[in-house]
Amino acid sequence: MPRQLVFGLDICLCALSFFMAYLLRYNFDLKKYTELSVVQMLPIVLVVRAIAFYYFRTYAGILRYTSLDDLRKLFLALTASSFLLIFAQLVYNKLLGFQNFIPISVLLIDFLGSILAMSLFRVWAKIVHYEWQHSSSSKVNVVIFGAGEVGSITLQTLQQDMGTYYNFVTFLDDDKAKQNLIINGVPITCPAADLEKHLASLQVDLLIVAVQQLPIARRRTLVEACLNAGVQVLVVPPVYKWINGELSFKQIREVRIEDVLGRPAAEIDSPLLHKELQNRTILVTGAAGSIGSELVRQLIKFKPKQLILLDQAESALYDLELELTELYVKLHFEVVLGDICHKERMEAVFRSFRPELVFHCAAYKHVPVMEENPTESLNTNILGTKILADLAIKYQAQKFVLLSTDKAVNPTSVMGASKRLCEMYVQALDHYLRDSGNKRTRFVTTRFGNVLGSTGSVIPRFRKQIEDGGPVTVTHPDISRYFMSIREACQLVLEAASMGTGGEIYIFDMGDSIKIVDLAKKMIKLSGLTLGKDIQLVYTGLRPGEKLEEELFHENESVQATAHPKIRLANLPTPHSEQVLHETQALIDLFASQNNVAVIKKMKQLVPEYVSQNSVYQKFDVRK
Repeated sequence: MPRQLVFGLDICLCALSFFMAYLLRYNFDLKKYTELSVVQMLPIVLVVRAIAFYYFRTYAGILRYTSLDDLRKLFLALTASSFLLIFAQLVYNKLLGFQNFIPISVLLIDFLGSILAMSLFRVWAKIVHYEWQHSSSSKVNVVIFGAGEVGSITLQTLQQDMGTYYNFVTFLDDDKAKQNLIINGVPITCPAADLEKHLASLQVDLLIVAVQQLPIARRRTLVEACLNAGVQVLVVPPVYKWINGELSFKQIREVRIEDVLGRPAAEIDSPLLHKELQNRTILVTGAAGSIGSELVRQLIKFKPKQLILLDQAESALYDLELELTELYVKLHFEVVLGDICHKERMEAVFRSFRPELVFHCAAYKHVPVMEENPTESLNTNILGTKILADLAIKYQAQKFVLLSTDKAVNPTSVMGASKRLCEMYVQALDHYLRDSGNKRTRFVTTRFGNVLGSTGSVIPRFRKQIEDGGPVTVTHPDISRYFMSIREACQLVLEAASMGTGGEIYIFDMGDSIKIVDLAKKMIKLSGLTLGKDIQLVYTGLRPGEKLEEELFHENESVQATAHPKIRLANLPTPHSEQVLHETQALIDLFASQNNVAVIKKMKQLVPEYVSQNSVYQKFDVRK
């Protein structure tokens, strides 16, 4: 709007306010207009006002950006001009003795009226501009799921930060007692049985989950309905993550695939675990990795005497140290940088700290990389495990817990075969110790599949590919995997460790196998993108050593239930302990030759069920 027009409208508003002041002062008696010469006095008032407006430049601000500073200038201009008119009235009456000027009461009413009229004009212009720019048809229709305190705070936050962009349709809440109630002008409704159709009928563009303890099954149903209806989903973070106890719009994040695929992980607080872990010296290898670091976080809750955090990844170990130092001031822990394949370094660790419990998480895990570097898989996964297990016996650790993988079941890759050999070695070692009368150190193995969001897993890869605009790459349309959350996996590791008395292989309930292509499609939808339009999906073919489907049990294994509903015990034939120990050492001795073929042949001899897939090593299979 041109400045001249703003100036002119301000003068018109002042004229209107001046006439209204007279009407209010004299109870709308129109005769007073003639008696008091209102028309003659008006030019004087407007000239004084115009001079003040010009001096304070009240017309120079852009109306749609009206701020408190603009209103301050307006107040100063009106105040200065009103004081000048009141002073003129006093001079006119007292010094000159004339009565037909402007009554002070009229000037005061005019002052208030002018402030009100001109301020409202600017606010009105600002609102009209925003409503025009962000009309209802262009606004995003938003539904908030959860009409509790968090939902109310979410609404207030969004109305303050994004009110001109969002149209708040309704609250959805499963509590029928809240039906037809209203929060800040937004009604509350209960979701219909067919939530997908309900969202479509409301023409919802965005649903925000504002429930802190929403069951995973309900969250999964909610997200599935939103994805099918083409509705974007956001989630409010836990209250403890709010900055200074206040929620901001930037903290409301997209729903991640982990939020949908995860299962409820109950807090573990059993007396047996406290007895097992409290006031103990505990060594965690691979402590800076995804599993190792979460295991450390959970071990802290049981107040161990000392935690030794061992890893060869310097930067990741440093980050973990900073995290623990900031969050757990009184925690007694030691950060040890070292390679589990270096026997002298590992012996120094055991000799210095004398760990009572060892959680062995360190391992190479990427199937394609290990397929091309068999000797490194042998060195780290097998030799490293042997060194640690032997030292645990030498320094009389009470329990050694090996974290294995479902890829060790009927392995088709070097990595899977190496982990199976680790299982065989620690189990054979436990049987050998029992037979020789050593009841001090016990070995327990835990076996589970993929964990959600771990470093190098498929989910972070898909997420990066989506952020980069694609394409999203899947190896095969039928490939599937088992998944569980890192937190749940670590909880089950601790439970199994407390139950184990030696020689067991515990298998975790992984739920249902998930097709990777379905996982990719769901992640694309969660990102608000359309497959085939915004981003492409490409099949690249199975990689060396990769299975279509992972297995949880060997063909010659039988399983039995345990006291924990998600942990089962694998019953395997008793190994020939001395033979396994001897043959494992013979395999390790092949590392010096750096002969991949010799290493693979020996692995296949020791693990007859190891049958390579999509690999150059298929020709060496023992079992066809």
